[in-house]
Amino acid sequence: MDLQQQIAMVQQMRQHSSGNDQSLQPSHTYDVKVKEFMIPTSAGETRVLIYTPGQENAERSTFPIFFNMHGGGFVLGQADGDDAWCRLIAGRAGCIVVNIDYKLAPEHKFPTAVLECYDVVKWVHANAAQISANASLLAIGGHSAGGNLAAAVCLLNRERGDEFPILLQIIDYAVLDLATDPGEKPDFPEAIPADVARTFNAMYLTKTEDAVNPLASPVLANSFSHLPEALIITAERDSLAQEARNYASKLEAGGVKVTHKEYEGAVHGFTHHGDIQMAEDAWYLMSDTLRDVFSRADV
Repeated sequence: MDLQQQIAMVQQMRQHSSGNDQSLQPSHTYDVKVKEFMIPTSAGETRVLIYTPGQENAERSTFPIFFNMHGGGFVLGQADGDDAWCRLIAGRAGCIVVNIDYKLAPEHKFPTAVLECYDVVKWVHANAAQISANASLLAIGGHSAGGNLAAAVCLLNRERGDEFPILLQIIDYAVLDLATDPGEKPDFPEAIPADVARTFNAMYLTKTEDAVNPLASPVLANSFSHLPEALIITAERDSLAQEARNYASKLEAGGVKVTHKEYEGAVHGFTHHGDIQMAEDAWYLMSDTLRDVFSRADV
């Protein structure tokens, strides 16, 4: 399938998914202000949504920062799909959330989104005062493909000499191994079909050998030392759970502090679709972990 065929296929998928959104919503509302920014990056202007805690946190002059990346197999989704949950994190964790609307494949193939997200973090770190943020208190995370991007940004930051201080990575049911054929991964009736995963991977990667690049498959990194503390969330009935378990084990072996929680009976995407109690438990875990990590560092 050539690029134009890929684009035509994914445009149909995007139209279909936009008309069938039944995403969960938090059971509480949060006092949060939201602004849209356009940030200059290597991919051009990148749209971000910035969430700032409201009156409950009015005593603070600056806030820690959490960078969020949505899921969608690298080809679907947008930042707005995480809007309600970014509000929850900002409100519960008392931090600014920078929700990145990164460029999608196949129009923008690997490593575009990795470098773009990295550039957003770098720009916000350098311009933190503009958004009342504390440049020394950063965390990053994402869901599914977004979790892959979060892990990749952490690896790239280490590779570049730790240009900014990432304190925590949140990896939520992420795809972390693009080199293993999806048909060889654990299979469940509710899991992403192998042919769909295979198609998404092919649309994301520029060439086949990119699959073994750690920025595409973070679990294949040569070293896992000197990386940020990690919160790893997995869904028991998800074909991607095993590679996230492997990532957690490799981080721990590299001396990184890891919190891993697997949700029994959960399927891929459970934080956005399915049981609200289970979803909120995961979002509360994310926000509480952020608050804890930021409070430990903010001394």
